[in-house]
Amino acid sequence: MAIRKIRLEGDEILRKKCKEVKEITPKITTLLDDMAETMYQANGVGLAAPQVGILKRVVVIDVGDGLIELINPVIVESKGEVVGDEGCLSLPGRSAHVKRPEYVKVEALDRNGEKIVIEGTELLAVALCHETDHLEGILYTDKAIPDTETVWEDEE
Repeated sequence: MAIRKIRLEGDEILRKKCKEVKEITPKITTLLDDMAETMYQANGVGLAAPQVGILKRVVVIDVGDGLIELINPVIVESKGEVVGDEGCLSLPGRSAHVKRPEYVKVEALDRNGEKIVIEGTELLAVALCHETDHLEGILYTDKAIPDTETVWEDEE
């Protein structure tokens, strides 16, 4: 496993639509491993492949309940509405209020090519929406409620 460089706002790859994973190869499983390690090292709760420079539909999430790996995730159901503060590893030192569904259901493949269904509320629902947006070239700032952005000094 390896820590990969997280691409920052302004990098054009973050604005590109990702390609579907047609076959789960050792490169894809290595990508999943590296993304998880990178996310944990950066103290994030989610990471999408374009954030490490790979235009594939691959996402990792951990909101505190264990690692979730999603290949070709698709949101198939959503309900409700909630507004919360959202940040991103590709936009360090910033956050804004974003309106998201309070419940989402996602279908995807796991690292073994098996179909999985993930249902989430609260932070998991936000993370699922946020990371699948990345696969479409969408950043949270595109959906942020105007005039709600907070910028803080990096504490490192």
